[in-house]
Amino acid sequence: MTVFAVYGATGHTGRLVSAELLARGADVIVSGRDSGALNALEATRAMPAAVDDPVALRALAEAADVLIHCAGPFADTGLPLATAAVEGGCHYVDHAVEVHHVKRLFDDFPDRAQRAGVTLLPSVSFYGGLGDLLAGAVARDIPDIDRITVAYAVSNWMMTHGAVETARLLFADTDRIGFFDGQQQYGFVEPRSAIFAFPPPVGPRPMIAPVPFPEAVTIPRHTRTRAVEAQLTAATFAEEQAFASEQVAPEARADSEFTITAQVLAGPGSAAGNLRGHNLWRAAALASVEAAVRLAGGAAKAGVSSPAEAFDATEFLTALATSGAFTLDLPGKA
Repeated sequence: MTVFAVYGATGHTGRLVSAELLARGADVIVSGRDSGALNALEATRAMPAAVDDPVALRALAEAADVLIHCAGPFADTGLPLATAAVEGGCHYVDHAVEVHHVKRLFDDFPDRAQRAGVTLLPSVSFYGGLGDLLAGAVARDIPDIDRITVAYAVSNWMMTHGAVETARLLFADTDRIGFFDGQQQYGFVEPRSAIFAFPPPVGPRPMIAPVPFPEAVTIPRHTRTRAVEAQLTAATFAEEQAFASEQVAPEARADSEFTITAQVLAGPGSAAGNLRGHNLWRAAALASVEAAVRLAGGAAKAGVSSPAEAFDATEFLTALATSGAFTLDLPGKA
């Protein structure tokens, strides 16, 4: 039986991931630094391991077939867990939105992962991962693409402590990674105000553009385009509860609403696809579990891949929509 390890299992995302795996009848190991909290969780077994304990992390990886990493900020925690996965011989999925961590895995881990016969999938989450998949699905079979914009409209987002710390790191970072003129660009880019026209009922919204999400690194790996940009509704961080909800109940945290649009501009024409739903945390958890189950079944080649590079983006998103993660609207599909 396939064994799934969930690191950061006592956090909000980790609990959702563990619950989904258990609902599917999986063999689940929960892990993190708090042994007492881990033992209180429903799981096959608990294996405590601190981020700065490489021996314990490797033992965790050796005990599992797939490791799902849910404990950010991934700028701090991603490298130790990815290293343990490669050394322990298990597949790896994470929820990272930090673009530098994602790029580091693509730069430094492909050969190591191939030698170990495992697949590393960073950023299989709401921000970054769903955008990468949606862009891949919309851009399929469209030649000569000028620009891909992934726009997120999010309201009533209640961030966890890890999400708050990650947001602070992201927007304080002056070494941004972008993609324009057909290549990756580095250095600070002053965010500008923009208007993005989401489909009804959301409509045109003021945006922060660009936001430093992983799409600038992941999308060009599978889709030829001259530019990639991620945008986020300006109101998302202006809402009072966004940075003041670290201690809210899970039921309240589930009350977010979102629309993600991937707009592909190619010459005089364009195409767009949309995801709409509630509870972005659950959507993220379902995406990572779906990826982990597919890795366990041998659905992706060894190495490091983005979600849309590893899997058929349209089929993957359709599976998530069927599971209730969101509704899906793609060009040419009812």
